[in-house]
Amino acid sequence: MAPVESTHFETLQLHAGHEPDSATNARAVPIYATTSYTFNDSAHGARLFGLQENGNIYSRIMNPTVDVFEKRMAALEGGRGAVASSSGQAAQFMTFAALAHAGDNIVSTTNLYGGTYNQLKVFLPRLGIKSKFVQGDKAEDFEKAIDENTRAIFIESIGNPKYNVPDFEAIAKVAHDHGVPLVVDNTFGAGGYFCRPIDHGADIVVHSATKWIGGHGTTIGGVVIDSGKFDWGKNGKRFPAMVEPSDGYHGLKFWETFGPDTFITRVRVEILRDLGSSLNPFGAFQLIQGLETLSLRGERHAQNSLALAKWLDKNPHVSWVSYPGLESHSSHELAKKYLPRGFGGVLSFGVKGGGAAGSQVVDGFKLISNLANVGDLKTLAIHPWSTTHEQLSHDEKLASGVTEVRNHWACNVAYLANVWVL
Repeated sequence: MAPVESTHFETLQLHAGHEPDSATNARAVPIYATTSYTFNDSAHGARLFGLQENGNIYSRIMNPTVDVFEKRMAALEGGRGAVASSSGQAAQFMTFAALAHAGDNIVSTTNLYGGTYNQLKVFLPRLGIKSKFVQGDKAEDFEKAIDENTRAIFIESIGNPKYNVPDFEAIAKVAHDHGVPLVVDNTFGAGGYFCRPIDHGADIVVHSATKWIGGHGTTIGGVVIDSGKFDWGKNGKRFPAMVEPSDGYHGLKFWETFGPDTFITRVRVEILRDLGSSLNPFGAFQLIQGLETLSLRGERHAQNSLALAKWLDKNPHVSWVSYPGLESHSSHELAKKYLPRGFGGVLSFGVKGGGAAGSQVVDGFKLISNLANVGDLKTLAIHPWSTTHEQLSHDEKLASGVTEVRNHWACNVAYLANVWVL
């Protein structure tokens, strides 16, 4: 069977990164439940450990099942390479750890998932990495925050829970003008189905694969995808670990040796190796199963979400609705540009009567589950003020777009009339 050369999303989600097994002719991706791999001889093992040859060493660093998932995700996002992780939070942290060290900073939007906000605000500073928050997503505001210690700009493709869509091209230009990469959490972009940030200038993409990629609420996972386009050599002063001799590999210089694969190689052989936040092969298999139906689910998620947003917008008990597919949304024009296949599968709305009324609505649902997840086949709802963003201060919640009356609704792929049952 010839390698997959198609650029069609629907083909790549089924075939990228895998061919039928030559020994058994098995068509499905096997689950390689193994910790380790035999070497052809001692010299072969030495070459693998010395990064002189590609191959499997130990499943903490690489695994054949996980490799299929990584290659498929890179193909779907238009990237050069990918490294999977045990969760989306791990994928983000591995990215930050590869880019920044003590004394450096990350410039980030405030329009973030609560867990990400806390990782930037609380955890990274414990390691000496500061976070500089920009309220909103205007390119000029990011530019004002950049200094000589900045190592990345970080945004979400669809902000959670405000659902703002940033101007990727404008922000990417600012990042590149100052010699730093643009990192995008594309979780709400559904594995590249709704949005492909790399096409619009992003250098690195991260995902919580738990959400739309897995799609069934069964598997925790994450992935880092590298465009391979950022010039680490040109910007070596900001990123010495990319260009200077590595203490961990007898003076090997990553940029000199790996060129456009520098970043993703370092993530694998230094960050993943040392943190151990690996995706297990069974989890990778489940995520691969999710990918095979991603376009079908994504299309229905978007259709149902838009229909529900329009219905809520006319409901007399609802004071406002936030969904980028509505013409009234502040990001609607940018959403039309950057989300060509649909406006996403999540929306928020405010109920008249304040926060107590909002909680009462969530507590009164019969068919809809009140839980902390999105991207599931089933419709989910949550009150972010008291849950996903609870650790944030009052002002930080407001800066993130979280209000006491906001309810967060992730729409399913079922027959929409069932949702009216609530």
